[in-house]
Amino acid sequence: MAIKGNNGFSPRRQVCREWPSALVPSARFPTFLQTLILVILCVALLSGCASLDYYGQSIRGQASLLLKAQPINELLADPAIDRQIKAKLHRVLKLRRFASEVLALPDNESYTRYVDLHRSYVVWNVFAAPALSVVPREWCFPVVGCVAYRGYFAEADARTFAASLAGQGLDVFVGGVTAYSTLGWFDDPMLNTIINRPEAELAGLIFHELAHQVVYVSGDSAFNESFATSVELEGARRWFERLGLPQQSRDYRYKKAIEQELIDLIMDYRGRLEVAYRGEATDKEKLIEKKKLIAELKTDYKKMRKYKKTQSAYDGWFAQDLNNAHIASIGTYHQFVKGFERLLADNGGELPAFYAAVRKLSKKPAAERHAALTVD
Repeated sequence: MAIKGNNGFSPRRQVCREWPSALVPSARFPTFLQTLILVILCVALLSGCASLDYYGQSIRGQASLLLKAQPINELLADPAIDRQIKAKLHRVLKLRRFASEVLALPDNESYTRYVDLHRSYVVWNVFAAPALSVVPREWCFPVVGCVAYRGYFAEADARTFAASLAGQGLDVFVGGVTAYSTLGWFDDPMLNTIINRPEAELAGLIFHELAHQVVYVSGDSAFNESFATSVELEGARRWFERLGLPQQSRDYRYKKAIEQELIDLIMDYRGRLEVAYRGEATDKEKLIEKKKLIAELKTDYKKMRKYKKTQSAYDGWFAQDLNNAHIASIGTYHQFVKGFERLLADNGGELPAFYAAVRKLSKKPAAERHAALTVD
């Protein structure tokens, strides 16, 4: 997906999907609460207390977020709310209406409520990988299947879990996440962690996450993220054209292209590490080569930073003591954006027809839909 804030940089848009889709059959809060209680009992019987504790923190975190959410319209009418916050909330509602009225995205209550969490991140994701492998550790959940991270609503809990994995000899990485989507299982609120973003980024995030509610194929991140990114870019273009500011849309597309180049750079080094780990060298020699390749990755980033004029916000991620878990957290999720843009053009630029075509394509086997979206 896209680049996201995590100590400056997190190359995967980290969207927490495992527990809502695993646990909740309804977007309505009373049913949600009842269902969670039932699932807790099932998990306790099937998996023991560790899983019970994990699901429990997820339930508490999501429930707290939902209960704190306030309708934006009410906040706009409250004289006690800061004027700057009101201006930003007003902008959110404009973007939300545009998403439904112009982009034909779902017309629901997502991003019509606001929550100030009084912290910089909404969740923290834990990634882990062996010391000599970039294949991430996975955790499996009912319905949604297996994912390469485990999310926590409290940083302390995430770091405690990460420490336990490190104690097993694994490389670990804890990444703060500023936004996540429940894919329509709940009406996702606007958060203080993202409301201060530049207008293009905020618009892109809203359009992107609502696109996931239109079409989402379980287990095919490349398809899902490429589709949502194509909607994000087209939505930003139309938004700024309406405002008479087309250059802002072009600047945003350029920024996204640079972000993808950064991801491609990391994926190139991931491939180099994979080759090194499969080699005939001793483990000691492989660890030396690992250190060397990660140092080269950082050097190449600095070169790109200089010549591509990438944003300094990414420096923090590369300044970390990078390991296999950091590298394993990255995914090549944009390879089909051009294919989706071609499909949009084939449908005359009409978004409802485009969405219908994407839904039809999503029913086909993975190999067939990927082939249909591949652009030479």
